[in-house]
Amino acid sequence: MSVKISDNYFTEHEHRFIRNYCLDSQYSYGELDDAETPPSGLVHNIPETHDIYFLIASKIKECMGDEALKFHLYRMYVNCFAPSENPYFHTDGEEGDLTFLYYPNKKWEVNDGGETQIYHDDIIKGYPPIPNRMISFDASLLHKATCFRSTYRFTVAIKYTLVKK
Repeated sequence: MSVKISDNYFTEHEHRFIRNYCLDSQYSYGELDDAETPPSGLVHNIPETHDIYFLIASKIKECMGDEALKFHLYRMYVNCFAPSENPYFHTDGEEGDLTFLYYPNKKWEVNDGGETQIYHDDIIKGYPPIPNRMISFDASLLHKATCFRSTYRFTVAIKYTLVKK
């Protein structure tokens, strides 16, 4: 299992821009991660024409370099979970596809909760939502969000599929 972590991913100005976008967006009830589980949280799909979409996609492409040519960005959205919500484990795609998660929160303390949990080889590992952190991993890995103890948790999810030849 390989999870890549990039801290201080955007400039402070860009991080604030993304955080404000998440706070100001309109959300719909429920992301359906799996046909076997009910929807959870709130979701906002980021339009391909929005500056946020371009900013995030461009930065990922820059960081991936030539590797980016192997992938197609097919969805970018914001998840929002209220305190005490309990999302389900799920996968985002097939082996070789990629999931990127960005944490736009302003602050984080260890007792706040809100980590992304990834289940692999009978072990659950938690990745803290450090502000301005981007993590990426194989979309076929079973994972879930956990909520913050006392505030809403926003995460920008960016999903890529491996281009089949």
